Amino acid sequence: MFPEKGTHEEDVLDELRLKTREDLTFDSGKILGSMCTYPHPFAVKIITEFIDRNLGDPGLHTGSRKVEEEAINMLANLLGLDKGYGHIVSGGTEANILAVRSFRNLADVEEPELILPKSAHFSFIKAGEMLGVRLVWAELKDDHTVDVRDVERKITDNTIGLVGIAGTTGLGVVDDIPALSDLALDYGLPLHVDAAFGGFVIPFAKALGYEIPDFDFRLKGVKSVTIDPHKMGMVPIPAGGIIFREKRYLEAISVLAPYLAGGKIWQATITGTRPGASALAVWAMIKHLGFNGYKEIVRKAMELSRWFAGELKKIPGVKLIREPVLNIVSFSTENLEAVEEELKRKGWGISAHRGYIRIVMMPHVKREHLEEFLRDLREVTVHSIKP
Repeated sequence: MFPEKGTHEEDVLDELRLKTREDLTFDSGKILGSMCTYPHPFAVKIITEFIDRNLGDPGLHTGSRKVEEEAINMLANLLGLDKGYGHIVSGGTEANILAVRSFRNLADVEEPELILPKSAHFSFIKAGEMLGVRLVWAELKDDHTVDVRDVERKITDNTIGLVGIAGTTGLGVVDDIPALSDLALDYGLPLHVDAAFGGFVIPFAKALGYEIPDFDFRLKGVKSVTIDPHKMGMVPIPAGGIIFREKRYLEAISVLAPYLAGGKIWQATITGTRPGASALAVWAMIKHLGFNGYKEIVRKAMELSRWFAGELKKIPGVKLIREPVLNIVSFSTENLEAVEEELKRKGWGISAHRGYIRIVMMPHVKREHLEEFLRDLREVTVHSIKP
């Protein structure tokens, strides 16, 4: 019920704290299955100071608009492009929808189809429903990467584009993006890479010597990339990113907003009003940490994932789904649902709905948290293994 009288700030805050006590928090070390993390303290400062900026009306905040453009170009540079076109958006879902919308609008096909791996994020299902695009699912190989030959078999005159994943949600697998790029060029199709997670991991992991395929604009067939700074970029939610190789992809989804206080503007994002502070925080974090700072964060996460995978192999009844590629480790057990239920009862923020439990080595996850989890996992699996 809407209150008739107001309440003192401290009383409201106390009530809010009480109501959210059941939430898991990143600093507890119990959240192991999330691709988000506790934001960097400097990014929190940026959000607090610039909370009022609205990039939906950039004519009022021209400085913020220029900062967003700089942030987009820094992300494009990280992804192998001198200059990119795009926006800081609400997350990977919006970014993926924008890419599909751009491909559809430029293709001008009556019955548009998009070919994507069976490992693709559920946001593409939303995109297909919203945009009237039929999704054509390509099979996966034994290593859980997309079967490029199956992708080629499914190309038709209705195909508007291809999708590859650089860091799948479940396993952190990177598709053979170079082969998909060649295929896209051969058929004159645009390739979108969903690197919502991998975009802030792979460039730094490659610099550390990990062998991971190229995935970004260094490949000529790649026309757009999703990259989420609010994941390994440690920027507060919401801060996704969509980067296009050419301006025409952005223009294809831009609509005129003529009534804004700051003057008429062309908007390409799904949201009209959108937080400028998020874009400023992306810019600030990249400036603050730089390539070497992010490389150090990724180094710790990658090393932790390899150590954790090795420890899992020592537990009877536990099986790795595959060796980790990025900083994601997924495993299965006997009586998986019972194991998941018991681990959740012990307070762990994990999920097994894909047929395995996924652990993501985000910056808030420490070795001591994983050691505690491993103790609980050993205890739980001992009791769940069939006699």
